[in-house]
Amino acid sequence: MNPIVTVQDAVTAFADFMEPTDAELNAIEQEMPVILADVDLLDAQIVTLDRTPTEVDERRIRRARRRALAARVALVNRAAGASLPGGAA
Repeated sequence: MNPIVTVQDAVTAFADFMEPTDAELNAIEQEMPVILADVDLLDAQIVTLDRTPTEVDERRIRRARRRALAARVALVNRAAGASLPGGAA
């Protein structure tokens, strides 16, 4: 019978390499408004999966779509403004 400790060493040998870098964490933080807006949109759509959407449901989905689109536009504008030379946006 082999001890499980040898397997643990093999599994955790690369744990340091699997952590996200600071640049990846910053990118996730920049995209967080888009991620949260998409989650709200999905929540609004999931509510209507098992029933006929009411007028309130439709309004909630429309608002969530607009928020998701606005968050994407803001992210693209921030990225475009940061990449332009001379700081012109």
